Amino acid sequence: MTDDTSTDTADELERLQAELAGSDPAVVISNHCYGLFELAAVYLSLQPPRLSEAQMAVDALAGVIEGLGERLGDSAEPLKEGLAQLRLAWVQLAAAQATDEELHAP
Repeated sequence: MTDDTSTDTADELERLQAELAGSDPAVVISNHCYGLFELAAVYLSLQPPRLSEAQMAVDALAGVIEGLGERLGDSAEPLKEGLAQLRLAWVQLAAAQATDEELHAP
């Protein structure tokens, strides 16, 4: 007797692998970049912002974008612009947080 659940899971994994193998890697990697963008944005939007965690996501995003550059295809420019926006937001929030800490220092 076979386990239908494990067979279904194996079939699904095989189908997903075939789909991924037929995909343009620039598209797949760009989609992951958008996930990193969202992760950084979430950390930056918290009150107070979690700057250290946001910085890690921004650095990871930068590593991919700057490492691959134009190889990301049509997504390269929007990703570069998004990275610049995240960096600017991080700097502004860090400055605001430092000012707030100075105002509330004993």
